[in-house]
Amino acid sequence: MAITNRFKAVGWVGLGLIGGVALSLGISAAAQRDGRLTLPVEELRQFADVYGAIKAHYVEPVEDKKLITEAISGMLSGLDPHSAYLDAEAFKELQVGTQGEFGGLGIEVGLEDGFVKVVSPIEDTPAARAGVRAGDLIIKIDDKATKGMSLQEAVKLMRGKPKSAINLTLSRKSEPLPIVVTIVRDVIRVQSVRSKWLEQGYAYIRITQFQEHTVASTVSHLNKLLQQAEADTTKPVKGIVLDLRNDPGGLLHAAVGVSATFLRDNVTVVSTDGRQPDAKRSFAAKPSDYLRGGSDPLTGLNPKAKSLPMVVLVNGGSASASEIVAGALQDHKRAVVLGTQTFGKGSVQTILPLTSSTAIKLTTARYYTPAGRSIQAKGIRPDFWVEESESGSVTEQFRVREADLNRHLEEKNQTEAGSAKQPPTRATTEPSTGGTNAAGVASSSKDSAAGEQARPAAKPIEFGSDDDFQLLQALNHLKGQPVLTSAVPPGLD
Repeated sequence: MAITNRFKAVGWVGLGLIGGVALSLGISAAAQRDGRLTLPVEELRQFADVYGAIKAHYVEPVEDKKLITEAISGMLSGLDPHSAYLDAEAFKELQVGTQGEFGGLGIEVGLEDGFVKVVSPIEDTPAARAGVRAGDLIIKIDDKATKGMSLQEAVKLMRGKPKSAINLTLSRKSEPLPIVVTIVRDVIRVQSVRSKWLEQGYAYIRITQFQEHTVASTVSHLNKLLQQAEADTTKPVKGIVLDLRNDPGGLLHAAVGVSATFLRDNVTVVSTDGRQPDAKRSFAAKPSDYLRGGSDPLTGLNPKAKSLPMVVLVNGGSASASEIVAGALQDHKRAVVLGTQTFGKGSVQTILPLTSSTAIKLTTARYYTPAGRSIQAKGIRPDFWVEESESGSVTEQFRVREADLNRHLEEKNQTEAGSAKQPPTRATTEPSTGGTNAAGVASSSKDSAAGEQARPAAKPIEFGSDDDFQLLQALNHLKGQPVLTSAVPPGLD
């Protein structure tokens, strides 16, 4: 009886605590917006019972702060792959990352089936140079298995002092064995825009991430190239290739600004739709929708940038802001899109601060192209389907997209049957979940693969190089020559 009473007492304390947390998350504010919202007393009582059981009976004492923080994290991570609780360190990293400089390996990561998955390596960083690819599953960080590890914990393990080494064990669907790469950490300074001249007066602009200064950098690179062309009348500009491959996205206003660089003034770039009135918005090619203080970089833009023939390159690693730009230029017939289907990350995440140092990242709306097409879980389909090589692409064939992620946000109005769709089965390289050896590989034809020696990572394709097959096809289109297209994969035609 004493134990029961103690359990009840602790449980009701927990109920009070969670009630306080609910208030701090803005439930009272939400209730003012929606008078129908009421606190689920029975469910909160059940939570309090669990909280009380942990406090009274868990094998070791657990701090209240840890329990509440983990509860908040679980509540958000259970919604979709992009909602998350940001503790002080994660919140700071988010703020620093959008400025274009941070420490680490240079990869965008997420969670999939309890493992850490590479969304995209950032170009010209230690991870990219080591051969890490989008879609790789990180199954071990040094000697620690990642199965069941939180994303924050994995990120902390991969962070470290510059010049220190780390070993990542990767599972890649195109490889029968795990791959071990050794990466030397460095200070990551992301140069979000690069440019150069291609043959015969074709300008090449590559954007690797959408950051605070991406619009100004894009304008600067374009003006420099166009100025060089005007100085040499024997080499007039004939077209522009905008490369957004493996660009994981970034800031919305940067995407609107880059789109405005090539579009007519005031045309719609993207719209959002969510439950709250402030989530229903339309963003146009105008300063008020892409400026965040300071002068407008587009005032000095060479006007030729808005009229030259244009091709946008995309692939399965092009996500979020990249898809907004590609969709806007495609819908307004400003450019043709060439490559493979984009990632399909068409949801809006709003940062809602809880304290001066913590926040939640919450999915609040969906993105739509100017023609009203949903990006979420669908992506942007290219006008010319071209794989990364003439013989096809193993990378694209096995790449994981938004629609494959557990708990991904469905397209609006999708049927209940469609929402029950399961991600593809990983028959050949999914790490084993039946034992403690997370470096093992479950294989229908080779169960002994876990005990074999891991292989080094293959060298990735260099975007913008002379061997870049997709870029060569983009040039063919701009020259009026035939484009060598690839067969559209089953299910997408």
